Amino acid sequence: MTLTIEHFLEADSNTFSYLVTDTTSNSCVVIDPVLNFDAASGTTSTQTIDAIVERIRLQQSELRYILETHVHADHVTASAYLKQQLGGQVAIGERITQVQQVFGELFHCDERFGRDGRQFDLLLHDEQELSFGAHTIKVWHTPGHTPACVSYLIGNNVFVGDTIFMPDFGTARCDFPGGDAHLLYQSIQRLFSLPGDTILWMCHDYGTAQRKELQWQTTVAAEEAFNIHVGGGKSADEFVAMRTARDATLSMPKLLLPSVQINMRAGHFPEPDSNGVSYLKLPLNQF
Repeated sequence: MTLTIEHFLEADSNTFSYLVTDTTSNSCVVIDPVLNFDAASGTTSTQTIDAIVERIRLQQSELRYILETHVHADHVTASAYLKQQLGGQVAIGERITQVQQVFGELFHCDERFGRDGRQFDLLLHDEQELSFGAHTIKVWHTPGHTPACVSYLIGNNVFVGDTIFMPDFGTARCDFPGGDAHLLYQSIQRLFSLPGDTILWMCHDYGTAQRKELQWQTTVAAEEAFNIHVGGGKSADEFVAMRTARDATLSMPKLLLPSVQINMRAGHFPEPDSNGVSYLKLPLNQF
């Protein structure tokens, strides 16, 4: 059973997408695809995701699943575009419905916006397993950053979304609607229960003052020992106090309002107005 993992960086949002291929069956999955988005003009483009599309076509693979770790607040998903190009089923954690309820209300979406997850092909529950080729994808519910976050376990690899970052950068914020630092600590401890040599694949990296180059993978052992927020045996109380204080100083992600409106629809644009044009809303004084 041969598995290959390739990473693709969307530099504006520092997001890593992954193409995971079973070379025996030549089937593949894509995790957290990104659509390029210029907020100033309201224009999307596809150069980042097209590199993945080209790679899949070049290796003549069958795209089985397009896996979202959560509704991202810092970039626009390319799931709908990728499915249009290559097929496959778009999947996300089943608690997406909680996110849709919150943001459906915030953006005052009309009855055309279903809040039951219908925009996605698969709503995944904790411990659910998917198959592609000879490999199994196990779904772990890892909430805290958002209530709907999941991680995907494939062999000795875990794609963690925004649950945890490189050891020298720390952990994800927990101040979005439904976020919870206590739950994030528990989710990270669940990851720490895996063997130490398990590879954790990052959704983002931003470097640090000391480390300029971006990195996209680490191990459970490295995180458990050295993560500046939760490693070295830090208790839940220590982590929650740190995370709560830190989150109070953070500004809102610049693409939160546009990205969530598209991402909660599995990458489809909001329903068009009578003139056939889709619009993003900007609620005033809501945050």
